[in-house]
Amino acid sequence: MKICAIICEYNPLHNGHLWQIREAKEHSNADAVLCIMSGDFVQRGETALLDKFTRAKHAVLAGADAVIQLPTVFATANAELFARGAIRILSSIPAVKTLSFGAENPDKTAFKLAARYLSNEPQEVSESIKKRVKEGVSYAKARAQAWAGFLPLDLLCSPNNILGVEYTKAILTEEADIDILPLQRQGSGYLDTALNQNFSSATAIRNAIDNGEIVRGFLPDFVYEDLPKTTKNDLERLEKYAILSKSKNEIAKVCDCTEGLENAFKRVAETNEPLETLTSARYTTSRIKRIALQNLLNIEETLIRECLSSPLYLRVLAVRKQREDILSALGESAYPLIIRAHDDEKLCKTAKRCYEKDIFAEKVYGILQKTKKKDDIFI
Repeated sequence: MKICAIICEYNPLHNGHLWQIREAKEHSNADAVLCIMSGDFVQRGETALLDKFTRAKHAVLAGADAVIQLPTVFATANAELFARGAIRILSSIPAVKTLSFGAENPDKTAFKLAARYLSNEPQEVSESIKKRVKEGVSYAKARAQAWAGFLPLDLLCSPNNILGVEYTKAILTEEADIDILPLQRQGSGYLDTALNQNFSSATAIRNAIDNGEIVRGFLPDFVYEDLPKTTKNDLERLEKYAILSKSKNEIAKVCDCTEGLENAFKRVAETNEPLETLTSARYTTSRIKRIALQNLLNIEETLIRECLSSPLYLRVLAVRKQREDILSALGESAYPLIIRAHDDEKLCKTAKRCYEKDIFAEKVYGILQKTKKKDDIFI
């Protein structure tokens, strides 16, 4: 079997995702499409709009053949670690031969060239990044500016391109036998907040839900029927409690909590100010939210690094009926399958700790949102 993989969040799954799954299946010449999807929390440091079991169901109804979970330790991390974690898991599955992703500039050669450059960063670029960061520029912008002129198509200047480069770089790092299939992103940009005809961004759809706008038509009917009335919840209250309950040294162990940020988190947690007030030219809102979320979930950087160098697992969330054969292909992975209760008994020490974070995240999400857990993985 030949599998085409898609790394995703589907928060929520919309018409652009539906198009991508169909295009990936057609242009990869694969026998099956496998989604590796974030769980109940996403890379922007927020709760997913819908629980992971519902979103996995949507992926299968949209054309995917199976969905496995991207462990929470990676799903809530920065772009580099998000990509590394996903590719490490996919590279353990011999049948995965292609990775498809949406991009603003779907030039396969450019992505491979950029990945090789970034894997061997010149000293002058490293120094330029450090200088810009010291001047108060965010790391992402500093890196994009420092690499300008070196990389084709300015691939570090737009969200989907950035992830595509990180995926490609991770494939090189893991020495994975996986080719890439970039596809032209349709419609709105990743961060666009306005609805745009048939292809609107997930950001725009979430904003529209909160504004009471009608989003039917911008996503499949089977997704629309499951949507909540609002994206708002009490996540920040829990995060502030976690900040207050920990020492500064404990908070500083979270990935990307550097340069004394733990002091700023402590200060804001004691006020009525939102944590987003810590956003600045140097620290993006997503970075602030990820730090607060990983602190709440007790995910330290050392654990993420350990998970990147240890055997993990494939947690199956959904499988298309009559495609049980994909489970046989997944079973050829070097990692054990997690399908039923007590399957976690197969896990080694680090994998067990990683899986426990998934379970803890489910429980925290259950406090905040309604969860529809399915005993039957077949859709």
